[in-house]
Amino acid sequence: MLLYDSSTRQKVELPPPPGPIRVYVCGPTVYQRIHIGNARPFVVSMWMRQWFAERGYEVKLVENITDINDKIYEAAARQKMGSAELAEQAAQWYIDDTDELGLGRPDVEPRATEVIPEIVALIGELIERGLAYESRGDVYFRVPAYPGYGSLSGAQPDDMIAQEPSDLKEDPRDFALWKATKAHEDTEWDSPWGAGRPGWHIECSAMAEKHLGPEFEIHGGGLDLRFPHHENELAQSRGAGRPFARLWAHNGMLQLSEEKMSKSVGNIVSLREVLDTYGREAILVFFLGGHYRGPLDYSDEAMKAARTVADDFRNARLVIPTGAPVRDWDAFVSELDDDFNTPAALALMHEWRAAGRVDLLMRAMLLFGLPLPLHPDAPQEVMDLADARSAARAVRDFEEADRLRAEIEALGWEMQDMPDGGFRLVARL
Repeated sequence: MLLYDSSTRQKVELPPPPGPIRVYVCGPTVYQRIHIGNARPFVVSMWMRQWFAERGYEVKLVENITDINDKIYEAAARQKMGSAELAEQAAQWYIDDTDELGLGRPDVEPRATEVIPEIVALIGELIERGLAYESRGDVYFRVPAYPGYGSLSGAQPDDMIAQEPSDLKEDPRDFALWKATKAHEDTEWDSPWGAGRPGWHIECSAMAEKHLGPEFEIHGGGLDLRFPHHENELAQSRGAGRPFARLWAHNGMLQLSEEKMSKSVGNIVSLREVLDTYGREAILVFFLGGHYRGPLDYSDEAMKAARTVADDFRNARLVIPTGAPVRDWDAFVSELDDDFNTPAALALMHEWRAAGRVDLLMRAMLLFGLPLPLHPDAPQEVMDLADARSAARAVRDFEEADRLRAEIEALGWEMQDMPDGGFRLVARL
């Protein structure tokens, strides 16, 4: 299996199954509802976890929630509410909205507020190594003291100087590891350097190490995070003697009117709005149509087209098999094993639908969280429960799957799992 490594700028072969494959993905900073662009790394990482498991890997996915950040303080002040209260509310919005995508949850979803002791300890190590220094309650990373800085992103000196202007720094390129409490900030934690809170970048270094260890296989996140966030993570962790991530997999940005969708720019459409307007299946088909590494243009026309495709797939059972030769499951595997090429996989799914190969189409759709109803004689209530059980099994939530099976049986139907990953419903006598 090959994945493109943003650090070496080439495809890298993953170790053979069972691995393990440990993945850390940067999740959202929570201060308002996430936009549809924020959903892309969540969807891509959940799909990749499912594909790794399908291919026989032992996989663990950690996707964080940033609940300490300058943007949270600023948004809370505008709304005249506590920053911790806002972060908790927005984190729940994020969980609720992404739950509706039907892909399950990451294995671990840590929050920055849960790892303050680990953050303080890591900063202390960097100070001991001469890679960080205290300045009037702040602590900064010495960029010039770390020779490998810029290797991930190719950042140039002018880019580095643009980080966090402050007259407390030894060098304008340095970045904050710990920030002394400011007058407008309503939360703080104790540290050897005084009351304050962590900088953004050190949070992820600490969370990744706590849940995946000092070295892991894949670090993911949006391409916009490669600099400075991921560059700084890499410098901190390797500066402290950790190997950290072996491979960096960045997803491309969602664009609205050819400009990156961004909360700071204001050109956003919330995931909640898109769910309410087009539904989860249209969103998933839309994301399937773009390679995860490339940009993807969002528009109402694109979403309507994706909804039409989703409807066509759901009605595939009505297609009369043509008997025409089609590429088989091995072709599907080859496309996804080559840098997770979902547009090529989607083209195969269209091919199977046109030929009436519902068996292959169903198997592919289940992988992407798109269960396909094949039993028009069963009541809709039973069909919905069966689809939900298939989705639960796909994300390995076997407790929920067993509960749904019991509900199906209570309604007088038996759900039989098929060898190809599908199912059939049989009325119980």
